[in-house]
Amino acid sequence: MNVKRIFGTILTVLGIVGLIYTGYELINKSAAYTTLGVVGVLGLIFFFTGISLVKNTKDEA
Repeated sequence: MNVKRIFGTILTVLGIVGLIYTGYELINKSAAYTTLGVVGVLGLIFFFTGISLVKNTKDEA
């Protein structure tokens, strides 16, 4: 069981959820642009950090 790979997967999923939420609210023309900006940036950070963790973690037997 590789903790880094599991944590990377969780971060990736959280990033995807944050980006989908941001896109959905922008399409519905929400008035809270500051909150959407923060959620969008955090979603991007979580997504790319999770992808990096999953990609760079070596498999051990």
